[in-house]
Amino acid sequence: MKNKSILLAGVILAGLAACEKEPHFTITGTIEGAADKMLYLEASGITAITPVDSVELGSSGTFTLEGKQPQYPEFYRLRIDDNIINLAVDSTETIRVEARLDDMPTGYTVEGETNLKIKELAVKQIQLQADINRVYASRTLAPYQKEDSVEGMVSRYKEDAKMNYIFKAPNTLYAYFALFQRVNGASLFDPLHDAADVRCFGAVATSFDNLYPHSTRTTNLHNLAVKGMKNTRTPRQKEIALPADKVSEAGLIDIALKDQNGRERRLSDLKGKVVLLDFTVYGAKESPARNMTLRGLYDKYKGQGLEIYQIALDENEHYWKTSADNLPWICVRDGAGAYSNYLRLYNVTRVPTYFLINRANELKARQENIQDLEAEVKKLIE
Repeated sequence: MKNKSILLAGVILAGLAACEKEPHFTITGTIEGAADKMLYLEASGITAITPVDSVELGSSGTFTLEGKQPQYPEFYRLRIDDNIINLAVDSTETIRVEARLDDMPTGYTVEGETNLKIKELAVKQIQLQADINRVYASRTLAPYQKEDSVEGMVSRYKEDAKMNYIFKAPNTLYAYFALFQRVNGASLFDPLHDAADVRCFGAVATSFDNLYPHSTRTTNLHNLAVKGMKNTRTPRQKEIALPADKVSEAGLIDIALKDQNGRERRLSDLKGKVVLLDFTVYGAKESPARNMTLRGLYDKYKGQGLEIYQIALDENEHYWKTSADNLPWICVRDGAGAYSNYLRLYNVTRVPTYFLINRANELKARQENIQDLEAEVKKLIE
């Protein structure tokens, strides 16, 4: 019995030793000014963020975090509260990061070309978001000027990312990282409907097919590029034109459509709120910039009773659901598209078009008659 016990103990110890020798990567360094804060190492997956390791920082701010070696190159992030540093890991390497908590997302230092390029992109994205926020906050620009300004900034950012990161080195992890950057919850690149963006995804997908043919990320890239090429072979309708029927300025025609979760949402249920009723097509080229403008308005006035009821007329239901998941307001879809009865009833002759509805559920104004959207919203809220 004694010999069997010794043998069993030896097996357990051997197993523990084997576990300890399992290949892993290490991230070490210092975060100044973060005493007693929790530092988290998280895996940035395609669909979710998952915890890997964590540590409570002491007065020195030094840390060491570890994770299991990924089968293929992967993305991770260091996080303290909302402060994030994005990193790429492709082996059992040790990555050293030095930062201060007060400027952690932009002022950190890291070694290695890949992670330095990822830092460049992250800093540029943060600056872009700050610039967009300043445009939203402007009291001198009209709504259309804000949209034009934001669209121009996004266009310039994408051109920089394309030429200096994606097409310059499509076989790199930082090229992949650039493809999936976001501002205001919206993707900067549209791999399903923008032909120029499809080419970006195609370039990286081709390189990753050769380097990591069995990686889940490669499969996802490949599928997005193929769907995008199929979608952009034929021109998409940019504008919807319908016969004009009159609708009373003071009246409100109720709308009942299902949101991305299958729940019916009625426009009349929003009585007591100021409502921006928006007819749009998410797949249209101008849609991301438009939604960024609406996001700024919504974030500013939602606490005072503003709601957005946005009707998408997209044919592609999956693309609509994916886009709607990133938006904080009510998103519904009319599968009839250009033949929607609501377009006729509201005398909508082109998309996008929005209306304003007061707290009494009365239609007060439409886009063509509004010079300053924010000013009109403030009038109705007050």
